[in-house]
Parts: sequence; C-alpha cells; structure tokens
Amino acid sequence: MLMNKQKKTQITNNNKRRLLISINVMGSAGPIRFVVNEEELVAAVIETTLKSYAREGRLPVLGSDNNAFCLYCPLLGSAVLSPWDKIGSHGARNFVLCKNPQATNEAADGGSGTTSLSRRGSGSWRAWFNKSLNLKVSSH
Repeated sequence: MLMNKQKKTQITNNNKRRLLISINVMGSAGPIRFVVNEEELVAAVIETTLKSYAREGRLPVLGSDNNAFCLYCPLLGSAVLSPWDKIGSHGARNFVLCKNPQATNEAADGGSGTTSLSRRGSGSWRAWFNKSLNLKVSSH
C-alpha cells in the first residue's frame, strides 16, 4: 500500500517540471535562487522572491507589495513580464526584479493620480537597464 502511494506521487511529480531560477534584485548584492514549477505565475514568483529577500535580511528593504515590482527577462530585452504569464513559458532561468516605475511615481505624488516626471528621472533606470543588457560578452 505504501509503495503504491510513492509510485503515484512520483508519477504526478514527473508531469510537472521544476526549474531552478535566479533572480537579481536591483540594488542588492547577489541573486536569489529557488526552485519553482514551470507552471507558476510570474506574480507568485515575485511574491516568493520578496519573501525570500526579507527572510534573508537583505538591504535595501523592499517591502511586500507585489504590485510595486516588475520582473524582466534579460533574454527578451527590456519588456516587462506579465504577472499572468507562466514563468516556464519564456524558456529562461535568469530574471531581474525592479521597482515598478508607475508605483514609484504614484507614491511620490501622494496617490493623487497625476504623475509628474522630472526630465532626468523619467528614463534613468530604463537607460541603465538597457545599458547593462548591452554589456554582454560576444562569442568569437
């Protein structure tokens, strides 16, 4: 009887692929690595990353609001991953977690609904992100 349960759980676990992913948090010293099912949603991965980040006591303190962050895949360029996408659908295992620029602007405005962007601050993080993607080492 016990042997049958073990076989059934092995069969069901074989149907779900698991991935070791690495998430670099902007401003943090190193990546956070953990195992997820490839069917896991991007929003759940962001939540797990924030919990792991806080549990490890990393700096700077990020908070726990999932909507304040967005996940990027360096292989796809500078496009933000949708929170409803499955993490395994992109074929990548390395990601970058950044603060959502819209959430940052709303917090600066006090939630008034109008966003006022300074000329220097409007694209500085995006320019840095694109520049860091272009520093890839080319193969010979």
